[in-house]
Amino acid sequence: MEIKILGTDCSRCKALERVTNDTVKVMGLDASVSKVEDIMEIMKYGVMTTPALVVNGRVVLKGKVPSVNKLKDLLIKNQ
Repeated sequence: MEIKILGTDCSRCKALERVTNDTVKVMGLDASVSKVEDIMEIMKYGVMTTPALVVNGRVVLKGKVPSVNKLKDLLIKNQ
């Protein structure tokens, strides 16, 4: 599974990165998590509000930091 956090260095972007890494670890997922901070690259996903979460090339969340349970659901549904 490939997971990307789209966002600059804002506090919500950092929070999404932290909760995503923690959730992947707790769930024991075989996933790579990376952060995309380049605005031009972020725009290629059609995202205008950060942070955003991309799972396997598909934007599944944008503009907020989800709860751990919501994030688990998103990751399970988009494996």
